[in-house]
Amino acid sequence: MSALVTQIGEGFAGDGADAAHINSVLGARGGPVETAWVSALAQPSAGHTPFVVVVRPALAVKPLTLFVNKASIASDRHGELTWGAAQAGVARGVKDAVARGVVTGANDLLLITAVWVNPEAADERAVYENNARATFDALRAGAAGDPAVESVLAEPGEPWNPYFRNGR
Repeated sequence: MSALVTQIGEGFAGDGADAAHINSVLGARGGPVETAWVSALAQPSAGHTPFVVVVRPALAVKPLTLFVNKASIASDRHGELTWGAAQAGVARGVKDAVARGVVTGANDLLLITAVWVNPEAADERAVYENNARATFDALRAGAAGDPAVESVLAEPGEPWNPYFRNGR
């Protein structure tokens, strides 16, 4: 396999409390992503316990994927949605990216996903679907090198996000 330049992507899907936001870092085994992957797994921080994403128990998705929760677990239900529906959604998004050729050489790669699950999320199916789509989109963006600088500079108006809009 030729050397892979680390691919960094971002994906957002859905709306409201059940929306998903994924940041992805994909890189070759033996490179800096492996160092980050192993370090994150071995050194969890309070409220953030990285774990390996599985298709089902004892069947890790390929490329091996580390799930890092961006929100501290706020309740039993939030934990169920994070470790259940969101994790399964990430697994499906990775599988879809490999199946569709967005990610190639899965055995030689490692993936880190930083995953936002809103503590107010409630709809298990929406959390699953949104995380699957956001993961796929993040991997596709990383593979394409998106966004292009020109697209960022051409975006009119002030930066905004679901939590902030200047002038509201």
